[in-house]
Amino acid sequence: MIEIGLAGWGDHDALYRTREAVKAKLSAYSRLFGTVEVDSTFYAVQPKRNMEKWTSETPEHFRFVVKAYQGMTGHTRGVIPYPDEEAMFADFKLALTPMLESGKLSSVLFQYPPWFNCTRENVQTLRQGKRLMEDIPCALEFRHQSWFTPDMRGRTLDFMRQEGWLHSICDEPQAGEGSVPIVEEVTDESWTLVRMHGRNVSGWHSSGKPNWREVRYLYRYSSEELQEWAERLRRLEERCRRVEVIFNNNSGGDAADNARELMELLGMQPPPIPEEPPERDPGVEQLELF
Repeated sequence: MIEIGLAGWGDHDALYRTREAVKAKLSAYSRLFGTVEVDSTFYAVQPKRNMEKWTSETPEHFRFVVKAYQGMTGHTRGVIPYPDEEAMFADFKLALTPMLESGKLSSVLFQYPPWFNCTRENVQTLRQGKRLMEDIPCALEFRHQSWFTPDMRGRTLDFMRQEGWLHSICDEPQAGEGSVPIVEEVTDESWTLVRMHGRNVSGWHSSGKPNWREVRYLYRYSSEELQEWAERLRRLEERCRRVEVIFNNNSGGDAADNARELMELLGMQPPPIPEEPPERDPGVEQLELF
């Protein structure tokens, strides 16, 4: 099974064309897509009530990919508001309870930073993180190409299989050591994640700039590029039960359009986006009475 969705549900204005949809975006989104990536959890561990709310607003079949808190993946450059690593992981897992109990959690996504390279120390960091997450499904995404050099690629994938990490396959710009190639491999037959970051090479290393996020993910996939991915996804589907695809090229409003086009290429029928009915002219109504 292939399921396609977007990173976040709030930034895709083209999907919300009725007053009802604007007021209840997640509910409206869940009628168009079957999965979503939750990014707010990266910036702060969310209160359990938020997870309960999001779970209740979505249908039974809907699934969430929840991004790990930045302190759990070494992104935090300031003070982490926890006394130790165990407390931080415990608080994060507690917040996941509603999604776990409802069966709506696909995976927790551990995306490590571009400076997290392939070293013995970092391998131990991965082992520790996976241990602290216990039996919660976790997807692993790298941003340093040293994990997938020709001599390390097989060893990295074997390590992921042995440790129980699900693979997050990336489509992203090939922009030096702070990016990884497309690695079309499955590490668990139950589930695989694909994240579409765009291919904006010049904007990829824009961290530190005021509008870095707008620049980095500004990209619209062509029909030819999406057709290539449709073929890859069919191959991946043969090797695992569920493949979830998340479009993260949100900057220019392209993610939703690209996701719906890929659905069509895969033979899916994207649900129509509800629109507000046009307002009737009262004068016309009066004429229709005679």
